Amino acid sequence: MKKYNILFLFVFFTAALTAQKINWMSMDEALIAQEKKPRKIFMDAYTDWCGPCKLLDRNTFTNKDLVDFVNENYYAVKFNAEGTEEITYKGTPFANPSYDPARKGRRNSQHHFATAMRIQGYPSIVFFNETGDLIQPIVGYKTAQQLEIFLKMIANDDYKGLTTQEAWTAYQENFKSTFKEG
Repeated sequence: MKKYNILFLFVFFTAALTAQKINWMSMDEALIAQEKKPRKIFMDAYTDWCGPCKLLDRNTFTNKDLVDFVNENYYAVKFNAEGTEEITYKGTPFANPSYDPARKGRRNSQHHFATAMRIQGYPSIVFFNETGDLIQPIVGYKTAQQLEIFLKMIANDDYKGLTTQEAWTAYQENFKSTFKEG
């Protein structure tokens, strides 16, 4: 009986350690990767103090279906929208010169790149096309199932045909979710 318990624990911990995760990278890394192999960018713009950002990491970005879809279809970027990372986007350097290290972990100044992307709240999921052009930021916490429609709509370029509220409403009504909960 002890053999089975040990085997169960080994399998359980091995599965937990090898659980799939989103292949996060920096924005600069994603832009370089796009030059070699064009692919859209999926960005998680977060802050250290943001509770819903932490829930997104814990609940949404651990969903197996979402992880698989993002890793197969996007370059995934993790971006602290109040951090100190320097980014060169479309030939323009972006930084956060007003960052205050004494405020680390609390509200701080917004990174200039976050301002350029028109981010107005956290978390924000930001999508870029295959050449790095901004498509759209989407503000707020989303479950994997809520985020699925945006992931698939943008990955398949369906968003290009959604030019009216009526078209978006029809798209939502006809969308069939396949992401499982959990």
